[in-house]
Amino acid sequence: EFVTVLVRDPRIQKEDSWHSYVDYEIFIHTNSMCFTRKTTCVRRRFREFVWLRQKLQKNAVLIQLPELPSKSPFFNMNNPHHVDHRRQGLQEFLEKILQNALLLSDSRLHLFLQTQLSPEDIEACVSGQTKYSVADAIHKFASLKRRFPIEDKERKRGENDAESDSESSSSGLGHSCDDSISHGCKASTVPEES
Repeated sequence: EFVTVLVRDPRIQKEDSWHSYVDYEIFIHTNSMCFTRKTTCVRRRFREFVWLRQKLQKNAVLIQLPELPSKSPFFNMNNPHHVDHRRQGLQEFLEKILQNALLLSDSRLHLFLQTQLSPEDIEACVSGQTKYSVADAIHKFASLKRRFPIEDKERKRGENDAESDSESSSSGLGHSCDDSISHGCKASTVPEES
């Protein structure tokens, strides 16, 4: 079994005229039986990674979780070096998390990686306060989801200049994540960390 995780494509998102944040695309490709979907792509911000680590640590008290990249007061989202350093740290964090069988059994991790649900909605789902189960949430997100880069290449080869359907990627970079639409899931509206 394998699990490939890529943290890539950092983008600056504006919340309003005063607040912005950077989010990252998390791409998962796996043949592991632990995962409901074998290929997924979501966008997450640093604050959501902090939330995930806290929840995983609380549920796996005997495991020492890997650290996230440090939250620097000098982090500058307009500095490509700062953004890439954080991206690398987030990828290393997920790679280590995904090697631990106990952590792989946590539903929060799967909802974090395979849906665009906010942390609040993830908690509600895991605690049974939603009409949908964890598997339902992942399947619904995937069915509403867009194509992945490999599928885009195959589709383009087959089209031969035919009209494109309406599900094309909005990023223009061949990536599948569309950060402007939550596809039926609530978007997180918490302000940026300082």
